[in-house]
Amino acid sequence: MRKTSTGRPYRVGRSRAGLGVFATDFIPKGKFIIEYTGRKLTNEQADRNENRYLFELNNRWTIDGKSRKNIARYINHSCRPNAEVYFVGHKIKIRARRNIKPGEELGYDYGKDHFDAYIKPKGCMCLKCIEKRREARRTKRRGKARTASRAKRGSKRR
Repeated sequence: MRKTSTGRPYRVGRSRAGLGVFATDFIPKGKFIIEYTGRKLTNEQADRNENRYLFELNNRWTIDGKSRKNIARYINHSCRPNAEVYFVGHKIKIRARRNIKPGEELGYDYGKDHFDAYIKPKGCMCLKCIEKRREARRTKRRGKARTASRAKRGSKRR
């Protein structure tokens, strides 16, 4: 597997949702990609913390991933993820859910609670959701065009 000068098969770059993590080489299904790192806080401490990069381990502990050294914090949500999270003790690890091609943005499902609270109000920026909104706009425009052409035909007949 070819890697970047950092020795990792990914890089941070511009994404539809701000910054994202992109594969620089083929990543096979099941391959460990990165660990989500940061200070370990109690959930009580995390509740007082105004931070977007909190990752709950369990009902007692949360990882504060706000440090820029935590490259995994840049992996965005996806409704059709190519990566998944798994836990080893109190460590959060991310692996490939399927084969990932070079240039493809890495994404995993942030979960329903996070989605409903933070992503849904602004609109999901994953490829699946962007395409779904695009198709809905096309369908709506076609419907309006058909209605307008029917109205024109109806007015010509009178």
